[in-house]
Amino acid sequence: MSGETSARITAFLTDLREALEGAGDPARAEQQRAYLKSEMAMYGVGVPGTRRLARRAAGAHADLWAEAATWEVALRRLWAEAAHREERYAALAIIRSKPSTSHAGRMESLALYEHFLRTGQWWDLVDETSHAVGLVVRQHPAAAARMRVWATDPDMWVRRSAIICQLQHKADTDLDLLTAVIEPNQKDSEFFIRKAIGWALRDYARTDGDWVHAFVQAHPDLSPLSRREALKHL
Repeated sequence: MSGETSARITAFLTDLREALEGAGDPARAEQQRAYLKSEMAMYGVGVPGTRRLARRAAGAHADLWAEAATWEVALRRLWAEAAHREERYAALAIIRSKPSTSHAGRMESLALYEHFLRTGQWWDLVDETSHAVGLVVRQHPAAAARMRVWATDPDMWVRRSAIICQLQHKADTDLDLLTAVIEPNQKDSEFFIRKAIGWALRDYARTDGDWVHAFVQAHPDLSPLSRREALKHL
């Protein structure tokens, strides 16, 4: 990466941080930190506000998002250098923004998202990252094999992402994949895994409640929490 590109990324990061700091509320920041049990400082900007500021800053530095390599470097720097949690929210918001459309669903982007999962290590960052993972899964059938590997990963958060990456895919949900990522985890005692299983099944129940009901009946090892969440609206 050239020195010029590095300088442009630095300018973007500076503008974004100044915008977040200017919109921050210190009292709200402490409330958010307590709720999220976050060791990382917070500005005290809500998620909708963070997304708006992230999109605005990204738009002011549109040249950074044209090439996939620069897009990824900028996002990795934003994530790695974050001193406040909202800066990581901003990275995830940029992935979902229009300038990222041609890059976010690339198979190659899975490595970036996996890095975010392994370093985010909490539900707020993992769940939003999982939406990005889902963009790849929706566009590339080959990504299903990677999700099957993630479903047995020692890292709980990577497993959670594999389970919930198809949220809101509706009729496009790969049911073989959904089954394959749930089954190795159905006996897991970890709350965030049991909740993820129930969430994934409840979400798909809006598309095909009969399939979800049959799945739950055929998997007696599902935890009571997973079963309850799966059948919540059936």
